[in-house]
Amino acid sequence: MSEKREHFSSRLGFILAAAGSAVGIGNLVGFPVSATKNGGGAFLLVYALFVIFICLPVMMAEMAMGRKAQKDPLGSYKLLAGNDPKWNFAGFLAVLTPFMIAVFYMVITVWIFGYLSQTALGNLDALAQPDNFGTFINSYTVFGYMAVVAIIVNLILVGGVKEGIEKAAKFMMPALFVLLTALVVYVLTLDNAMAGVKYYIVPDFSKMDASVLNGALAQAFFSLSLGMGILMTYASYISKKDDIVGSAKMVAVTDSLVAFIAGLMVLPAIFSFNPNTDPSTLSDSSVSMIFVYLPKILLALQADIGYFGASVVAFVFFLLVFFAAITSLVSIVEVPTATLSDRKGISRKKALAILTLSTGVLTVLCTMSFGMVESLTSFVNYGGADKSLFDIVYDVFYDTILPLNGLMVCLFVMYRWKKANLSEELSQGCEGYIGSFTEKYVNFSLSTFIPAILLLIFVNTVATKFFAFSIFGF
Repeated sequence: MSEKREHFSSRLGFILAAAGSAVGIGNLVGFPVSATKNGGGAFLLVYALFVIFICLPVMMAEMAMGRKAQKDPLGSYKLLAGNDPKWNFAGFLAVLTPFMIAVFYMVITVWIFGYLSQTALGNLDALAQPDNFGTFINSYTVFGYMAVVAIIVNLILVGGVKEGIEKAAKFMMPALFVLLTALVVYVLTLDNAMAGVKYYIVPDFSKMDASVLNGALAQAFFSLSLGMGILMTYASYISKKDDIVGSAKMVAVTDSLVAFIAGLMVLPAIFSFNPNTDPSTLSDSSVSMIFVYLPKILLALQADIGYFGASVVAFVFFLLVFFAAITSLVSIVEVPTATLSDRKGISRKKALAILTLSTGVLTVLCTMSFGMVESLTSFVNYGGADKSLFDIVYDVFYDTILPLNGLMVCLFVMYRWKKANLSEELSQGCEGYIGSFTEKYVNFSLSTFIPAILLLIFVNTVATKFFAFSIFGF
């Protein structure tokens, strides 16, 4: 199987594809707002430290497993564990997680595409109306947008690793950087923009507490696509000559840089719209910010550049977010696609057909759980509130399971696969890794405090989400 396996044509292709999986909707809006509300520069510093000292070792471990096995996450666990059945659950969960995450991410990507289409048609004024979002997500036109997004994702994935994923990443990631830079340059010229920059960058350590630290770590872990099986799958498409250690660092830097630069776009725009903005009142929800708050800000630009100019800026913004969403969605869907192809020995086209049907049904049901169908909207009650089907998918598979998957990776590479094998794999393409400080730190951290931290995050998330109780008291 490994001889026939596709590979990225270059290290750059792998890095861009992996970075595309990491750079998502949360980077562009959720991260900047969270940073502003929780200490500005102080939050940014803590976030960077978490990425370097906690997330990078886990990222390297996932990549090492994928490249060594040259298989999907389920196949990687089975092969490296010597078919030890105790680890089958970890492999199964590493595939089920992206399968379910693809469902809720598809819903949000469809909304983004809908707003992108409406800005292209000159309907920015309608998007800025307070009740527009609620009306839009409960209109049947959303299913038309869903069909288009599904076609785009399938066209990319059916092309395979080189002709599909890599080509898309090589176009979309540079385009994303260009669009983001252009918007930042424009926004920083607006009146009162520097007030937003000040709130975003100037450190305020008085706001740093246990809850903020927990949020920063969770944001760093989720942002880098850890625990989703994506990095394991993508790493199975690279050669032994590629430097996993260096590539992991590049992906982390790219992801963090996009998130930081996005803050120079979002916060100055908000403060230009309302110089008296109280950062503490801003929503942490990327969905709320993108679809409810930001259209108002974009429409307000017509006072300076006219309605057409404001519509162009809005179109560029939603195109930027759409590129980020698509690159992430493609990487998420690739995990179960690779698993089906590897496990069942079927073609990529057949695997995609099966996934399109199965995830499509769930996506339609989740899309209908915002008011279209009452039984789906009030699907179950936990944590003291009614939850929709969409809420369940998000709470269980995105908020809760990811740190558990990360914990399993740490335990597996340290206590089943063993440190020596991890170090040997990471040394391939990285001369001087054996005996280096990096090797010693990776082995120490993955076997001690990183698993402990991930276990605490998992347990606290379960307690908070499903029982409305925090073990940390916040």
